[in-house]
Amino acid sequence: MQYHEIIHQALGKVLDKKPDYADLFFESSVSHDIHFEDGTMEEISSSVSEGTGARTMCGDMSAFVHAPTIEAGGAIRCLFEAARNLGCDVTDLYGDYIYTPYRIIETRPDLSPPRMDFMHNIDKDLRKRTGLIKQVSMRHSHSRRKIAIFRPDGRTASDVRDYSTFIVQVVVERNGLIQTGLESRAFSISSALFWNQVDPLDVARKALSRAMTMIDANECPAGTMPVVLEGQAGGTMIHEACGHGLEADIIQKDYSVYREKIGQIVASPVVTLVDDGNLPGYYGSYGCDDEGTPPERTILIEQGVLKSFMTDYMTSRKGDLPLTGNGRRSSYRSMPIPRMSNTFILPGTTEPSDIIRKVEKGLLVRKMGGGEVNPTSGDFVFQVTEGYKIENGQIIHPVRGAMLIGNGPEVLKDIIEIGNDLHFMPGVCGKAGQSVPVTDGQPTMLIRQMVVGGKEV
Repeated sequence: MQYHEIIHQALGKVLDKKPDYADLFFESSVSHDIHFEDGTMEEISSSVSEGTGARTMCGDMSAFVHAPTIEAGGAIRCLFEAARNLGCDVTDLYGDYIYTPYRIIETRPDLSPPRMDFMHNIDKDLRKRTGLIKQVSMRHSHSRRKIAIFRPDGRTASDVRDYSTFIVQVVVERNGLIQTGLESRAFSISSALFWNQVDPLDVARKALSRAMTMIDANECPAGTMPVVLEGQAGGTMIHEACGHGLEADIIQKDYSVYREKIGQIVASPVVTLVDDGNLPGYYGSYGCDDEGTPPERTILIEQGVLKSFMTDYMTSRKGDLPLTGNGRRSSYRSMPIPRMSNTFILPGTTEPSDIIRKVEKGLLVRKMGGGEVNPTSGDFVFQVTEGYKIENGQIIHPVRGAMLIGNGPEVLKDIIEIGNDLHFMPGVCGKAGQSVPVTDGQPTMLIRQMVVGGKEV
């Protein structure tokens, strides 16, 4: 009997006991990470991880057990233990399986250490351009994950995922004023393909340019005003202030303002919001989710009307909702939960320059920074790391110290114009103690008015 037959047979025998669902998730991964700071390789590290997560469900109850092994015997022991945690007597099953030695993923992913020689040259190039640099730091990482999911329907799904990132941060100082420029690239592709698409020197120079722009900027005046979010700003606000509220577990816990609003108007009619984990090479993409379900293009909001939520198996069956392929986990140590993948607003037909010309007095946001979000209400405060004052339809000068203050669902209703551009920004999303790669995207958008924090005038 082949190992996959042994696993599925064990799943079947567990399901005969009491649970109405059970699965096994296997993972083997390798990663390399390089951190360069101020002319020195600060850290070079590599890691290997492999393990199994076993899940059983009965009604709304679930049990999860994991172990650092990908051998069939160890995995099946996890499965039996998860069944026992639901009150199932599986004592009679142990003797048949506990010594099964097969490795479910036969070999660890082959992954060569990433290149690093260029970082010294980049550091020298930036420092030649200005004497204001206080710090240059770069980080490059690459990982490869092999996963296999054994499902209760007798099917086995598998996926191989590459993640490559490059991040540059430049800190400049003039007369005690410090500004930081950050630029990053991240794709779900191999290291070789990554460096075919990414020019590290160009990334670093953009980070320096942002820092230098902001150190010459005036302080941003506070007030309520129209705001233009450029496509380059990425979809951070949409992701944090709106996207999480459309994940089905948040809905079912009654934490979301979108609860019981399917079919209702929740946004401006120019807004169509999509989640799609099937975009090749994007940081939030995958061949199947961590329950073995293929990703779908899910229309969350269509022309302002709420259409659907992002689901995993548990929330799908609990709420009688379509299964969208959004069951994701950070590793074999965690249960899958509904998570965004590549989430973005579809572009419109207006040229971004025409949108700016419609603003008499307002703020242009070219780059968003960090902030705080209340996931229950959607209230947020976000930093603007690159912004510009708009007057009479013209970009006047850069401004620093701006903050965007508002409510995500209300902002969706207040979008009055959508540009014909569409930009994506990769990131890492945290939820319930788990982190997964995602991509957020948006075109240039005109928001009727927002509260902008800054200098009182």
